[in-house]
Amino acid sequence: MTTWHWVRHGPTHEKSFVGWRDVPADLSDTDLIARVRDHLPKTALLVSSDLCRSTATADALAGADHTRLPNDLALREINFGVWDGMRFDAVAARDPELSLAFWEQPGDVRAPNGESWNETMARVNAAVDRMNAAHPDGHIIAVAHFGVILTQVQRALRVSAYRAMAHKIDNISVTTLRHKGADVWDAVQINHLP
Repeated sequence: MTTWHWVRHGPTHEKSFVGWRDVPADLSDTDLIARVRDHLPKTALLVSSDLCRSTATADALAGADHTRLPNDLALREINFGVWDGMRFDAVAARDPELSLAFWEQPGDVRAPNGESWNETMARVNAAVDRMNAAHPDGHIIAVAHFGVILTQVQRALRVSAYRAMAHKIDNISVTTLRHKGADVWDAVQINHLP
């Protein structure tokens, strides 16, 4: 059984879509970071998305007995394409029907020059499956993004993308999911802030 401890990166304070754009995280809440570090397993593998907001958060959470794995591009946020860096109202004005469908009918709807929810989930699932096979009894701390974590919540709970997106995932929160074999998962906790 592989246990995943998903941690959302520190806040960016952006007021626009942030997908593959490399925006730094605010890691000034050192008390929260210390509480999350204390909550996480002392011995674990530690992996993050390759975007700096995740790598810096992973570095801040790293403990002496964590084994750092290479940063993984497959754990990047949803690629919002041309919407990346745009404010939500500007996206709605530019693509009113498409932007509404993107959030209300997630699945195959894709941002212009970006990717869909299903494409993101397939990318993340492949990375998770690869690590499950390589570390079948391990604890993996994965520092990633809102959308990435929700794809795995969807997988564990066996719900629609729309229902998964209803979950709140705060910055520097922990979502713990256990892979029990095949495609059987157990959601231990979602959006836990110690």
